[in-house]
Amino acid sequence: MRRAVEAARANGRYLAAAALVAGALLALYFVPRETAGPTTTLAALEFLGFGLGVGAYGTMVGAGGGFLIVPALLLVYHARPEQAAGTSLAVVCLNALSGTVSYARQGRVDYRAGLTFAVATLPGAVIGAFLARLLGGRGFDLVFGALLLVVAILLIWRPTAEREYADFLVEQAAGGRWAVTRRIVDARGQAFQYRYHLGLGFALSVGVGFLSSALGIGGGIIHVPALIHLLGFPAHIATATSQFILVITAAVGTGTHLALGNVLPGPAILMGIGVVGGAQIGASLARHLGDSLLVRLLSLALLAVAARLLLR
Repeated sequence: MRRAVEAARANGRYLAAAALVAGALLALYFVPRETAGPTTTLAALEFLGFGLGVGAYGTMVGAGGGFLIVPALLLVYHARPEQAAGTSLAVVCLNALSGTVSYARQGRVDYRAGLTFAVATLPGAVIGAFLARLLGGRGFDLVFGALLLVVAILLIWRPTAEREYADFLVEQAAGGRWAVTRRIVDARGQAFQYRYHLGLGFALSVGVGFLSSALGIGGGIIHVPALIHLLGFPAHIATATSQFILVITAAVGTGTHLALGNVLPGPAILMGIGVVGGAQIGASLARHLGDSLLVRLLSLALLAVAARLLLR
């Protein structure tokens, strides 16, 4: 009983810390700026602090933080859509790399699934970077906001039919080459056993790569819910594996955006420095949060950002 009370208090403290970080990030959306680049020491510190918060929250929920960076660059700093996408993806790449290091130490990355799905994202990551410029300002807002809203609703609703559909796909592939059974034991000795449909995961990853690069979100906001609800991954494994996939996908997308001149160097470097430290904090916090709490934190953040973009 005493242990349960202590665990509840610990979860409460971590939830409060996460809420403070989320509140600080969302508060920025209501304070417009006149420039897309830091011109003062205060502005530079702002980018560093924002990067720290994004790194912590994005890594904690396994989404990379791009879903926070893109709206901030659009709404607060008035960057063009392709600049917001390219700059965000560069920061997401650093965030994912830092977060992956922590999750690798925890032993929660499914490297087999991660490498397979990452390879599937690469063609779309290149194509998406070229097409980012074609999305107009308001059109970009609507597409981005609608995507976040749909993902958030799916996370909250968790339809039974979706779960049954995933189970059906795995059962159909039972004994075949598409069914993959995995058992991972993390650094603490906690065992995770699950089975997923390789073909479905590969197909989903192709689309994730495109959206990741075109919108600058890194793909985590789509990959994490898909890994959990469509492929049956435990939330902690899905979060860690998503970060690993992001490293590869975002690196390819960032390289393409750089070649196209879509990356704002100043904000990217400053936010990148912040997310490296924040990612370590987020990965540590994630170890102490339950699966359902991780999913709720992600869904709440998505709803808030989607509403701000759609009502802009």
